[in-house]
Amino acid sequence: MSAADGTWTWRRTWHLSTAHPRRLVLAVALLVLSFGGLWALYELQPLPMSDIAVYRAEGEAAASGGDLYGFTVTKWNLPATYPPFAALLFIPTTWLSLSTLKVVCVLVNAALLALLVHLSCKAAGLRQSAHTAPTILAATALGLWLEPVFQTFVFGQVNLALTCLVLWDLARPDGARGKGLATGIAAGIKLTPAIFGVYLLITGRVKAAVSCLAGFLASAVLGWLVLPDASVEYWTRRMFETDRVGKVWIVDNQSLQGLISRVLHDPEPGLLWAVPAALTAAAGLYAARRVCLRRGLDTWGLLATAVTALLVSPISWSHHWVWCVPLLIALAAHTRTSRWRRVLLAVVTVVFTARTMWIVPHTGDLDLHVSWWQQPLAAPYSLLGLGLLAALLWWTRRSGGLPGAPGAPGSRIPSPRADQEQPAHTRAA
Repeated sequence: MSAADGTWTWRRTWHLSTAHPRRLVLAVALLVLSFGGLWALYELQPLPMSDIAVYRAEGEAAASGGDLYGFTVTKWNLPATYPPFAALLFIPTTWLSLSTLKVVCVLVNAALLALLVHLSCKAAGLRQSAHTAPTILAATALGLWLEPVFQTFVFGQVNLALTCLVLWDLARPDGARGKGLATGIAAGIKLTPAIFGVYLLITGRVKAAVSCLAGFLASAVLGWLVLPDASVEYWTRRMFETDRVGKVWIVDNQSLQGLISRVLHDPEPGLLWAVPAALTAAAGLYAARRVCLRRGLDTWGLLATAVTALLVSPISWSHHWVWCVPLLIALAAHTRTSRWRRVLLAVVTVVFTARTMWIVPHTGDLDLHVSWWQQPLAAPYSLLGLGLLAALLWWTRRSGGLPGAPGAPGSRIPSPRADQEQPAHTRAA
């Protein structure tokens, strides 16, 4: 970091990364060992990477003018479920064979995981850690074995790319040029990130919220200009067909609807899911707003919003929960002086690595007949998400900080954050 202007430089980054050569060597060895384990598993049981096959088929349909929502691929008969704009972005996948594409997908997801660790460290206030190779490499090696991240590699999913896009965009200082635009584009690829536009609006970042909306509309318009028939079909029919994505009651689905379906042993809970989902959406966004305005912790506001989206979405496959990476890093950033926070970090880490949903009976329709004592094992992420939102609501029941400061009583809008290094203890309580 330059003493003159407080900005990071490549020279400073290189110095920090090589200051402890032994740590760098150990981190590289850990990364090689981790991906060696992934390769060994692939040799024993080849990764299906079924979703990358769907993306490639979407790209082929977009390039050739085929029926984007009329095909199915793989032995599971998977259809296209993303907006037409996403299909346009998938066209380059058709330039490679499927086997080559799978290798490229693993390498790209590995790089995206490292980038997500970097962005998460910066967002959590760990500016120095975000710029040191040993930290990034070691965290990437360990992060691979978090169940949501591992499943992203298994299926060849785009979750890491979208999470990086949103976190990079919204963790920038308020007032940054075009803030919100990238988040809107992410929503144009996959609808779930649209909730972050609501978060920007309710926390007073109207300009960023408008940019988010503009990015989303631009993606939809581009999709319509190139694929008009597919766009009409998607926005009027396909986006409402939840069953097109998959069965809501299987243990893969870690949303609130999946939890309720399994608890009630009902594949279509209807209002018994819709009402709790609406209440959870309101409570989750309220918690996100409070933690941002009352505590001045925008990162935790983003995490609360992400968890809310994952809970209220009709289907949130376990690999959609890659927001566990910034969540764990945010928890780890403030554990030095608090034993209970270290315990909390350990518990959350275990939840995201234990894979308990896969040890309950789930072949065929057994997911619908899970016994009462197995229900927590079948829905670890949704229960953890509900607990997180409840904890944030309880923690923000009183205002923190000084009068007139961001988050203090009477302060409605958080002040713009400076793009400079701040001590960790000033970024969270």
